[in-house]
Amino acid sequence: MTLSVSAQQTKALVGGTLIDGFGGTPIRNSIVLIQNERITAVGQIGSLEIPAGAEIISTEGMSVLPGLWDMHVHLMLNGHSDYTHWDSTYINVFESVIMPSSAHQLLLAGVTSARDLGAPLEASINVRNRINKGEIPGPTIYVSGPFIQKAPYPNTEAFRWGVNGVADAKAKVKKLADAGVDLIKLIDQDQMTLEEAQAVVDEAHKHGLPVVGHSHRPDEIRIGIKIGVDNFEHTGLSSAPEYPADIMEMLKERAAKMNLGPLFWTPTIEGLFNYEYVRNNPEKLDDPSWHLGLPDSIVRDIRASLRFPGRMSYFQLTPVRKPTLDRKFAQLRESGVVLLVGTDSGIPMKFHSQSTWNELDTWVSHFGMDPLLTIKAATYGQQ
Repeated sequence: MTLSVSAQQTKALVGGTLIDGFGGTPIRNSIVLIQNERITAVGQIGSLEIPAGAEIISTEGMSVLPGLWDMHVHLMLNGHSDYTHWDSTYINVFESVIMPSSAHQLLLAGVTSARDLGAPLEASINVRNRINKGEIPGPTIYVSGPFIQKAPYPNTEAFRWGVNGVADAKAKVKKLADAGVDLIKLIDQDQMTLEEAQAVVDEAHKHGLPVVGHSHRPDEIRIGIKIGVDNFEHTGLSSAPEYPADIMEMLKERAAKMNLGPLFWTPTIEGLFNYEYVRNNPEKLDDPSWHLGLPDSIVRDIRASLRFPGRMSYFQLTPVRKPTLDRKFAQLRESGVVLLVGTDSGIPMKFHSQSTWNELDTWVSHFGMDPLLTIKAATYGQQ
């Protein structure tokens, strides 16, 4: 008997519990039909017919869900504690070694789409394009290229671009747009003039690019809302117990303006929990998943940098920041912003192979988020 072409190309995932990523009731004993890499039908055993000749893949005892998004990753980093050393030592292999390794680790962790927020422009574009062509494994990557900020920190000019006036702000964003970035990463907007910051957002939107902005300081948030940032990142560097009342009012007013679309927020919260966990359980550093694609010499360098977690300057504010998170996370949920899962993966002790699932777990286990809504926040699909 000769099978039809469609039957030969059809795959059927059969038997698992399907989670749709929209917060719907899970479907038990599910069937998912896939043809030409596209889902063509979803149903249950007994109600959805599987085409004769289809390849049947058992998902019995498993959960079946969409690939995860991580809305905030740093492919050029991989957990090393000393940024200055890392940048000066490895910048010449970011594109050829570090970023492909990070992307591969994300993919094997179930992350099928990610936003890479801050890296050298050419390396960002080239790694993204190589993944898209199937030359190297990785999620679908949406890149910002370099950070846009008032002034780059010393020796970071390759991936941090400063702006000096409105014309320069527009020119820098246009250069990124012309190079083919997918979004713009804006930080330290409170250190710019309002006109400079507004020019960044306006030029980005002119080219159809969303803008993500830091929210480390209250004035970054205030200015970000005024200029029309589309997505805020993080929860702040200070020990202030909550967001100020005026910011909460601004967020609620912005969220209510549905004609502008949702205001997104990626809190990247798990890092503060991860620090304490790894400090107290150093065996976690023995997990080989974060070694994937890295030469032994780089693995040894990363491990050596993490020998004394309590001494790392990066985490000195953790004891005063962490207690503020319960209130701030609750405020964000109350404000009307759309929360997205992102991790800041790549920062010290925060590995691409682990971070996304750790973030999901923290939302549910610590902050009491509904698991299905948490999965929705990790599968939303907004650039």
